[in-house]
Amino acid sequence: MIVLKSAREIALMRRAGHILAGVVERLRASVRPGMSTLDIDEDVEAYIHREGAAPAFKGYRGFPATVCVSINEEVVHGIPSPRRKIHEGDIVGLDLGCIVEGYYADCAFTLPVGPVPANVQKLLDVTRESLDRAIQECRPERRLSDVSHAVQSHVEAHGFSIVRAFVGHGIGRALHEEPQIPNFGDPGRGPQLRAGMVLAIEPMVTMGSWEVRILDDGWTAVTQDGSLAAHFEHTVAVTENGPEVLTSRTGQSALTAPASRG
Repeated sequence: MIVLKSAREIALMRRAGHILAGVVERLRASVRPGMSTLDIDEDVEAYIHREGAAPAFKGYRGFPATVCVSINEEVVHGIPSPRRKIHEGDIVGLDLGCIVEGYYADCAFTLPVGPVPANVQKLLDVTRESLDRAIQECRPERRLSDVSHAVQSHVEAHGFSIVRAFVGHGIGRALHEEPQIPNFGDPGRGPQLRAGMVLAIEPMVTMGSWEVRILDDGWTAVTQDGSLAAHFEHTVAVTENGPEVLTSRTGQSALTAPASRG
């Protein structure tokens, strides 16, 4: 069952989302070569607590950390470690969530660490653009598969592949609620979108095959062929006036800023 959220519930999720927007700004400025992925995790956890929220991922289904930190061919769910270091030229996927008064927000972005080749920057740009196109479909009376199709059509038009093993999801009092939101499919199918729905949309895109495998840690998903992967996500409320990006302080996508920091 898809649960419609009240104005009060969306306001709490907006508060959680604004905290995550602050984390994104912080990470864009702070992630650098030589850091360990555990350094990132500890900093984000401290920030979330200072803002009066709770980490959404730590302990969720046994996940041991606050942030999923996934590097290069890692698609999602990378576990922070003091031994895993960030290097110049890496692309680092950062997936994070927090809880405010029992309500969740969830977002992700992939950050280049220093200059990256043009084809890698294109992977990041196209993945981010596909999320923005999907967000624009989050309007009353559109169909759920319109969101999915917006991602797939943009990604595949640029020669990249959509990961099919993971999907977006509804979100609210639980991190994962109905409906599931694949990043592929024909338009015009599935439930009709209604004001009050809140969706976590998260395209995961690779430079090679869409196939993935899970490492022995039971969490980290990597591309089967070792190709690079990118992941972007926003929590989006469907409103009578169109989509509101709750994980942005402006209500619009914060991910349209230039992805490269040079």
